[in-house]
Amino acid sequence: MSSGDSIRQGIYQNRFVRRLARWLDSIPHPLIACEIAADYVAAARWTRGGMGLDGFAIEALSPGAIFPTPVEANVIEGAEVRSAVGRVFSRLRAKNEDVALLLPDSVIRVFVLHFDVFPRKAEEAIPILRWRLKKSVPFEAEETLISYMRQSPREDGVDIVTGLARLRIVREYESLVESVGMTPGVVMSSTLAAIPLLPDGRPSLLARVAGSTLTTAIVREGMLCGYRCITLPADARQVTPQALLDEIYPLAAYYQDSWSEGISQVRLAGLYERMPEFQDSFERELKCPVRSLLSAAGDEGRIRSDEQPLVDRGLEALIGWTLNRGA
Repeated sequence: MSSGDSIRQGIYQNRFVRRLARWLDSIPHPLIACEIAADYVAAARWTRGGMGLDGFAIEALSPGAIFPTPVEANVIEGAEVRSAVGRVFSRLRAKNEDVALLLPDSVIRVFVLHFDVFPRKAEEAIPILRWRLKKSVPFEAEETLISYMRQSPREDGVDIVTGLARLRIVREYESLVESVGMTPGVVMSSTLAAIPLLPDGRPSLLARVAGSTLTTAIVREGMLCGYRCITLPADARQVTPQALLDEIYPLAAYYQDSWSEGISQVRLAGLYERMPEFQDSFERELKCPVRSLLSAAGDEGRIRSDEQPLVDRGLEALIGWTLNRGA
């Protein structure tokens, strides 16, 4: 499968959204998922039918081995990262198999675009999206991989969830797993993989910190209502609750203005032992319940008991992939 096909079929394809939106193509469902983050490589294998976790492995990366960016080279220490990728797949006894490849959020840019009318045919839709987004990405159109899906808007017209990535950046990551005999059958960003862990129904805001990257997403009844990915002034160990709130407010305010209602609940990920101090501050400011994404998803029955080792390591993207796979 080409990089373009991987992005087009993989991005934002999950059961949470499928209830209200139908993909143009069916998605592959590899039994193995691999997340490559700035500071670790992790992979998990599920049993046939996705009914149980067969095993997982995680390898730490030294600071600076990967520098996630949508524009420049990401893999700085190629030998170290390839070795880590090889070790996680070796521990899973995996070779010559398809894998779902989950990338840092800053690599794949996501937009929710509104159109009065939008063509059904991809050959007509892609040029329109390229034109609409040509000033929103820092690389040339011919280097851009584009994925999109339709969803119902708040009012008339149609909303298009669009993902963009630079071909050569995606190929860096694909080459890592290919170098150890694996085939990237699906490519998507880590936070989009984790979104199925959010509750249904009421509008929910997810704020996920990965290193110094903050990704904020708002979902409501199976629709992506907003998405924002920015670089924080400090990483998860040093960022203050107020600094995080300052970056979350714009998307929350946009949602309130556009949908004439506020956020009903907030889920936080990537804060680990600092969760209590953020929870208290956020509940005072946002006036709604705030919980850890993984803790809440466990209580709501979205995480199986055999996946507890993934919970213990904070691997919400891999757990979310279970739901993406329709398990």
